[in-house]
Amino acid sequence: MDQTERFGVSMPAGLLKRFDEAIARAGYAQRSEAIRDIVRDYLLRQEWEHPEAQVVGTITLVYDHHTRDLEDTLTELQHECGECIICSTHVHLDRHNCMEMIAVRGRSATVRQVSGRLMATRGVKHGGLTMTGVLEDEHGHSHG
Repeated sequence: MDQTERFGVSMPAGLLKRFDEAIARAGYAQRSEAIRDIVRDYLLRQEWEHPEAQVVGTITLVYDHHTRDLEDTLTELQHECGECIICSTHVHLDRHNCMEMIAVRGRSATVRQVSGRLMATRGVKHGGLTMTGVLEDEHGHSHG
């Protein structure tokens, strides 16, 4: 069992009130639980900044499927970047718009590069990259 250490945190009353309201909406029973999750999230994000960090994630694209050759271009780009693309799912949103969700895995730098190339493709209206990973504590246990 990990040794637990206590520490104090000082912050303005208004900020603490907003924090307490936010963690209550999220379902946290105690501030300590929320702060532990915030620290884990922060540490993971710091790790992802390193270009060699191994990450998993999703690239989400929204585009007008009437844009000439767009779907072929997106498919070709995905084949060129096949080493980090796990799978993709295509969803028809309405008569004009489609959404593609692409699961990715690999080096942080590669995943960011692939994401950027796909989102910069002419006809893509909006795109986003969400990355996650596994954070190991000092005992080798995974969190996150």
